[in-house]
Amino acid sequence: MAAKDELGARGECLAADHLTDTGLDILDRNWRCSQGELDIVARDCDEVVFVEVKTRSSVLFGHPFESITSTKVARLRRLAAAWCEEHPGSGAAIRIDAVAVIVPARGAIQIEHLKRVS
Repeated sequence: MAAKDELGARGECLAADHLTDTGLDILDRNWRCSQGELDIVARDCDEVVFVEVKTRSSVLFGHPFESITSTKVARLRRLAAAWCEEHPGSGAAIRIDAVAVIVPARGAIQIEHLKRVS
């Protein structure tokens, strides 16, 4: 596995732990369909939450949230609809969140959770 892939996988694990610690239940991880992949699907009370995780080792080339464009959000909406279609009755309310994970070579890991990116 490439270093970038390892960093991404570590970030997704840290994000999942963070979401669980804040009271969300993880329903799915790395769910795939022909349209793409959802990093994390979780439940927050009566909402199904689709979480895009962005991990970086620094903010030298920008904050992880900067990579979540309107095109990316549109793709996440399509993927959320596909997931809901495959999991009928999972919940009426959905939202799309993002989690930024910064894992520096030295120093503390930073995790930010941005709710309702769309």
